[in-house]
Amino acid sequence: MALIQLELPYHEGAYWLTQVRHLLWPMLLESGRVDAVEKQFSVDEEISLGARFDIVVAEPVAKIIHRRPFTEVHVKHALQQYEEDPFAVIKRFLAPHKVDRVTDVPFAGGALGYFSYDLGRSIEPMPELAAHDMPLPELLVGIYDWAIVVDHHKRCCQLVSHARYNTPDSLHALQLSLLQPKEQPDKKAFSVVADIAHNMDKPAYAKAFRKVKDYILAGDCYQINLAQRLAVKVQGDAWQAYDQFRQLSKAPFMAYLQVDDGQGMPFEVLSMSPERFLQVTDNKVETRPIKGTRPRHADAAMDKQEAESLAGSIKDRAENLMIVDLLRNDIGKVCEIGSVKVDALFRLQRFTNVHHLVSIVRGVLASGYHAMDLLRGCFPGGSITGAPKLRAMEIIEELEPHRRGIYCGSIGYVGFDGSMDTNISIRTAVICNQTMTFYAGGGVVADSDCDKEYQETLDKASQFLKLVAQFKTHS
Repeated sequence: MALIQLELPYHEGAYWLTQVRHLLWPMLLESGRVDAVEKQFSVDEEISLGARFDIVVAEPVAKIIHRRPFTEVHVKHALQQYEEDPFAVIKRFLAPHKVDRVTDVPFAGGALGYFSYDLGRSIEPMPELAAHDMPLPELLVGIYDWAIVVDHHKRCCQLVSHARYNTPDSLHALQLSLLQPKEQPDKKAFSVVADIAHNMDKPAYAKAFRKVKDYILAGDCYQINLAQRLAVKVQGDAWQAYDQFRQLSKAPFMAYLQVDDGQGMPFEVLSMSPERFLQVTDNKVETRPIKGTRPRHADAAMDKQEAESLAGSIKDRAENLMIVDLLRNDIGKVCEIGSVKVDALFRLQRFTNVHHLVSIVRGVLASGYHAMDLLRGCFPGGSITGAPKLRAMEIIEELEPHRRGIYCGSIGYVGFDGSMDTNISIRTAVICNQTMTFYAGGGVVADSDCDKEYQETLDKASQFLKLVAQFKTHS
């Protein structure tokens, strides 16, 4: 069946999310558009940055949830359980519904959700050292038959579907329902009810930092991404927190997921990620690793000085290059021989609260491979582990007090048409059991300075800290 495209009024994805929040597992992938980056890019470049579309989904026809070693597939009231590779389970579920890609429609059905950092344990054996105090699923995706796609360049919006599960009549009924403004239920105002707790204070971070330096000097690794976790008690409607977060910190790869863990525990994911992990369009592969950070300043001269310092930093360029090489190798596992190219190195990109160095690596997916094979072959992203990847992950497990969970995993979609776009889930908060957690980290190399690296984590967390301050109750 040809793609069904039903017109809707032009609104941001955030509006359409509120229109479907009463349905099961609503999710929003939102673009920060030109607010997130300097207005120096061409339209094609903005599109490539993820700055064109918002995608809203709800009411999945199936839910796929992985807790090692089992992958559960929930379809209506039936449950099937598998012990095979969770990436293969999703790939098999998508395979019977293969469709051709439609230009200017990034997603019209398929898998959408998150792949947590700890899903890496299903790919490589890892030690079990860090505390596992928020045992959410390692993978959680819905199989969605329709999507609301907002095109910010054409300033239009459509309900789209290949009708693999729905009928044209049911989709028209959904369109009519979406055209009726929903009365938003009264929900308790979001508030922060305690002080932030860090899982590593500065002395503890310094101890872990020294251990990383020891490993580097011993030749175990070249770079380790060392992160701290911030946690705070909250109450009320998490959407209010996301809505405020998106005002504070626009980014190209934002996301809001309102889900449950398959065992009755509801939770939300709020992501303001600046970083693309992997994109596949017509078998063309792209990844955009970020390494190198400086804070933004309100003073234009100071802001320019920070940007120039980053652009000319030998250390930050070397750090970025290590991850570019790692990712070239990772995507080369499933790309055509000779197709992997570095199209940009150390590009300065400005975001709301920080400057970053971004590189671009591209390739062509080899015949016989699927986007899920690419995701598995590169998971988790090298920019948030270090190099070499497996040893870096072992060191992270040893030195960070808690498992990362969704942080440094990936959020995005894999469509029935084989297209994929995913972020690196940094600048990402999880709200579960009245606790909001947020991580911030940075790459440590041989000549890193402890004070500067610790400050970098706070710079990256600055918008989260502002969010907490805005919602803090004062008794």
